[in-house]
Amino acid sequence: MQKTPIPVSIILGTRPEAIKLAPVIQAFKACSVFDTQVILTGQHREMVDQVMALFALTPDHDLAIMQPNQSLSDITHLTLRGLEALFQTLQSRLVLVQGDTTTAFAAALAAFYQKIPVGHVEAGLRTDDLYNPFPEEANRRLVSQITQLHFAPTALAVEHLERSGVLGKIYQTGNTVIDALLKTAAQQPACDVPNLEWGKYRVLLSTVHRRENWGEPLQAIAHSFLKILEAFPDTALLLPLHRNPTVREPLQAMLSKHPRVFLTEPLDYAALIGAMQRCYLLLTDSGGLQEEAPSLGKPVLVLRETTERPEATMAGTAKLVGTDPDRVLAAAGELLSNTEAYQAMAMAVNPFGKGDSAEQILAIVKDYFKV
Repeated sequence: MQKTPIPVSIILGTRPEAIKLAPVIQAFKACSVFDTQVILTGQHREMVDQVMALFALTPDHDLAIMQPNQSLSDITHLTLRGLEALFQTLQSRLVLVQGDTTTAFAAALAAFYQKIPVGHVEAGLRTDDLYNPFPEEANRRLVSQITQLHFAPTALAVEHLERSGVLGKIYQTGNTVIDALLKTAAQQPACDVPNLEWGKYRVLLSTVHRRENWGEPLQAIAHSFLKILEAFPDTALLLPLHRNPTVREPLQAMLSKHPRVFLTEPLDYAALIGAMQRCYLLLTDSGGLQEEAPSLGKPVLVLRETTERPEATMAGTAKLVGTDPDRVLAAAGELLSNTEAYQAMAMAVNPFGKGDSAEQILAIVKDYFKV
């Protein structure tokens, strides 16, 4: 006799969560053992919808919390209230959250309040600086304290969790972002940017959005880009702008008039992968790109003072360069002028997995429920 499927809820609210949970959702939806409910909080809107469409996913529930100028308190409060009622209706027996967003923290807390076990995808990342990045470092630490299934991407993440004395079981699974990346990259997605001739320049791809880089650090980053472009006339900069005016307006003011700077709206995920495949190197404060680019053989310069992904720097796929213009120029200049230095980073092995993380997570959850 067919057993009743086990209700499982997967919660996401931002584009990085959607990308990294898409392979997990696909794996669980394809498994008849589980009744998998995908719940959007709405922390982000358009960018999440793009990712869901790319992976042919449809949410089962949408809290639609997004509002103008929303604060972290708004996101937390509205997510808690919305999920409280929904969890009671769905009778979920496991809640899966991803990473270190405020959605992940609030969803884990909402599950805890209902005494529902939490599975944390991408557990164990740490900088050991509570306010850097903010609020991510606190979010992931708080989620770890109420998680029963920790899905750690690397051996170092496992060590962090063990050292923290967290409850629950810890598993090393690799990072699901590699699953999503490899599936998308195999389709050789296009990245058409008006007036950008990919074959004419060595294109530097950049993304900048971290809160700790707002203000003076952001201006220093923009100045770094101008110094690189001046020193290397065969380069161009592709910079998809974050939608937050605090980020985009200073970058537009400093960079928009340069003939080799291409400022765009945020690229959808497929186009971003296409850009990574075609670019020469990346300069970013994004955590996800530190994980993804090495699988495509692209060096990454990290525009931050700390990283919760030191595996990348230890493996030689990424280098932490901060935001000082002279330091950024020196690091980029070495890769642009020294073939051996470039190849050493481009050929380093990606430490974040090989693309089977979602299937590992599914198998672990099945074993947890003894099915």
